Amino acid sequence: MKKVEAVIKPEALEGVKSALTAAGHAGLTIYEVKGHGVQLGIVQHYRAAEEYRIDLLPKVMVMLVVKDEDVDPVARLIIETAATDRIGDGKIFVSPIEEVYRVRTGETGEDAI
Repeated sequence: MKKVEAVIKPEALEGVKSALTAAGHAGLTIYEVKGHGVQLGIVQHYRAAEEYRIDLLPKVMVMLVVKDEDVDPVARLIIETAATDRIGDGKIFVSPIEEVYRVRTGETGEDAI
């Protein structure tokens, strides 16, 4: 099992959530986060004169645990849904999961996903 964490733009969330649910991956957790990548934030103008930098941009992290064989299809689905071909589209991180327990039933492993 693997944990897939995708940091995406907030406006991409509904599309990603719908695509994952349609593909059979309804169990997910959403976090509102802030961060920046290589672009180091954005510069905005106040009343056309004063310039200021926003270095931590609002993002959304989508987290789900999937079977090993589902990692690549899930990552590709997120990329296809969230990509705008502009800086700041996001990143996807994949980590191993040792065990999963379903609290309600006590199921473990892939049965608990």
